[in-house]
Amino acid sequence: MSIADEKAAARKAAFACRKPLFENANAAQAGYLSEVLAGYRGVPVSGFMPIRTEIDPRPAMAEASAQGMVGVPVIAAEGQPLKFAQWSPEMVMVAGPFGAAVPQIPEYFEPEILIVPLLSFDRRGGRLGYGGGFYDRTLEMLRARRATLAIGFTFAGQEVNAAPVEATDQPLDLVVTETGVIEIG
Repeated sequence: MSIADEKAAARKAAFACRKPLFENANAAQAGYLSEVLAGYRGVPVSGFMPIRTEIDPRPAMAEASAQGMVGVPVIAAEGQPLKFAQWSPEMVMVAGPFGAAVPQIPEYFEPEILIVPLLSFDRRGGRLGYGGGFYDRTLEMLRARRATLAIGFTFAGQEVNAAPVEATDQPLDLVVTETGVIEIG
């Protein structure tokens, strides 16, 4: 089985696994993420606007926005790194590519912390995303410029023994779930 076939099968299984986790989620799911971000007050951070059955980081993002710059990813073009637009809870949002909301009037910046959505993860920092490579390209670009922290934010039930990864996949530095914080390495 090729790595592409392995990833496709893993994505299908991960979506099926995540659906009941999402359906049983509660408003406190971002509590540990808030605690982690509190240790980085004032450091520019990008969260994400949840789509489909993703865990919701917005409560933690709203708290962080009171202390510093918070943004959301914007897809510029296929095959390109993400751009990041400043975000605040009261901001007017519009539908962006792939259905994730983006600010109506974007003001771009470069984050030093990325809260990364995912389908599955392992304790070595491996992450299975949606297959577009956006976060991998972006993390590679940002990490070439400065230390950039990649925090996977997901349901604990999305952990796997080994995420299918290849050489271009950028590792996570930390994983935060609704049940706690998982140190990588």
